Amino acid sequence: MDTAVDPSAGVTITLYREQNSCFLDLSDLPNRVPGDRELLWIDLCGASDAEVARVWGALDLGEGSLPTGPIATNPRLEKFANHFMARVVAVLPGANLDFRGVVLTIVAGPNFVVTHHAEDIEFLAEMRAREPETDCDIGCLGEASFVAALLGWHLSTYFSAVGLFEVEIERLESRILSDQPPGRSALPQLCALRGAASRLRRMLAPHRVVFDGLSRPDFVPDGAEEVTRHLRDLDDRYERALDVVENARELVVGSFQLFSTQTELQTNERMKLLTFVTVVTGLLAVIAGALGMNFEANFFSLKTEGFWIAVAVMVGLGLASILIGRRRKWL
Repeated sequence: MDTAVDPSAGVTITLYREQNSCFLDLSDLPNRVPGDRELLWIDLCGASDAEVARVWGALDLGEGSLPTGPIATNPRLEKFANHFMARVVAVLPGANLDFRGVVLTIVAGPNFVVTHHAEDIEFLAEMRAREPETDCDIGCLGEASFVAALLGWHLSTYFSAVGLFEVEIERLESRILSDQPPGRSALPQLCALRGAASRLRRMLAPHRVVFDGLSRPDFVPDGAEEVTRHLRDLDDRYERALDVVENARELVVGSFQLFSTQTELQTNERMKLLTFVTVVTGLLAVIAGALGMNFEANFFSLKTEGFWIAVAVMVGLGLASILIGRRRKWL
């Protein structure tokens, strides 16, 4: 049944094959067994427990992989008699780098793949929105290779999150290096960036059990060299994603060091100004003290005129000191 499907629908069933790929209805599922050159993809986006149970019954799947009730958030990989399950956490971007995780459960068996998630995920929504004919090559993939592709897109959510993180880091560093640096007001943003980087690290690191397990030699049948290569490449991609997330934490440390250095420079500039003012004021105080000494001098016979001459000399000395300080870049 080749009918248009709402990309936001709870259950989306796509049958991929070399030609005439199409959408299916849930009612077609019990009577449709995919062949060797076909791949059946069932996406359950916020589907009800009843719909999930119908899919599990049509595919003759065990209850051990049934994603109903409260779903745990820890990544998991488990192999059953005729299928395997991988549970991962994808990243959903939020305002102010408030990254959230959404659990994605992937169940795969002979020529079929089921994805289950409570909230929509961008790369799955894009796949659902495509016409099946545009992705007919997916029908040539085995279920394990398709799962590798899905998990690769899942890792892309972490790369995208780090990209947003790096943009915020660059904006903050531009503020720190500006003519009017933010001062202590940058500390809350640095704390928020540190928290976002740590959250990404905590979300991604536990996935090692999934990606290491998929790359084990005993996970795929003997002779499936191409599938083994796909899964090993996926493990390498996971390591790169982990390195990128670790680098995000180092970027925060670098930004804090830049903030500290800029603060020290501002403090040094203020200390230079205070030192210069202290020296000039001290020099003028020496002159005033000398004039106040208790001895007779011809200069004091000038009386009022002498006072204004002394004031003019001190003002001129102060202005000359400021001029010299500016030329020497002390101010």
